[in-house]
Amino acid sequence: MKKSSFCLIFGQILLLLFLTFHKISLSAQNELPDSLVTVQLQYLKKSLNQDKNRTQIWWYGWLSGYSAATIGQGILYSSTDDKSLRQDMTLGAATTLLGVAGQFVGQIHIGNETERLSMLKEGTNSERMQKMVIAEQLLEECARREQLARSWKNHALTGAVNLGGGLITWLGFKRNIGAGIGYFVLNTFVTEAQIWSQPTIAKRSYHKYRRKYQEKPEDISYVPCMNWYLETYPGGIGLKVVF
Repeated sequence: MKKSSFCLIFGQILLLLFLTFHKISLSAQNELPDSLVTVQLQYLKKSLNQDKNRTQIWWYGWLSGYSAATIGQGILYSSTDDKSLRQDMTLGAATTLLGVAGQFVGQIHIGNETERLSMLKEGTNSERMQKMVIAEQLLEECARREQLARSWKNHALTGAVNLGGGLITWLGFKRNIGAGIGYFVLNTFVTEAQIWSQPTIAKRSYHKYRRKYQEKPEDISYVPCMNWYLETYPGGIGLKVVF
């Protein structure tokens, strides 16, 4: 074997070994300590449980309120012959029935995030790491729903419904304008209270999690910041770095 060929092969072997161990080093640097993974995972599970409990209280509370109002107004409608009162009860029951429907189609609902997370194993550090990443995604999704639930679109939608009810009271039922304004103000107060009482635990917990564990300069990324590739071609080898 010629000396130049031997040197080329020897150089290729050394370079391959260097890149292999360097890649292992990069991977090791991107592994979180098991103690930190456990702490973050516990925080995420606690946040998801708190969000679920708060969401249940809010969701069932408003559903019960709207349902009771709908039934009550229906009973009053059936128990009176007064035309004006029957008109008010009809419109009121229709409005609260929309509130009931809104609980089922709205952004805030009782999800199964905690159940999905509890089904995942966490016996090893690798399993806990994977479970932590999934928990982050679930908490982020809950926070996104809470953000959307308070968007201007919901305020505009409920405002349009309340305005329509006020116009029906004023023009449709031929009442004075004060009655229409009264309907609009009362129902706007109710719907705004519903929107602003929506839970925000997931959003606050996620922002706190990001500040504490993900937004520091010394944070370790889960994915290497660059990749090394060894390319061979006739007569030599090449090194490729992709950022």
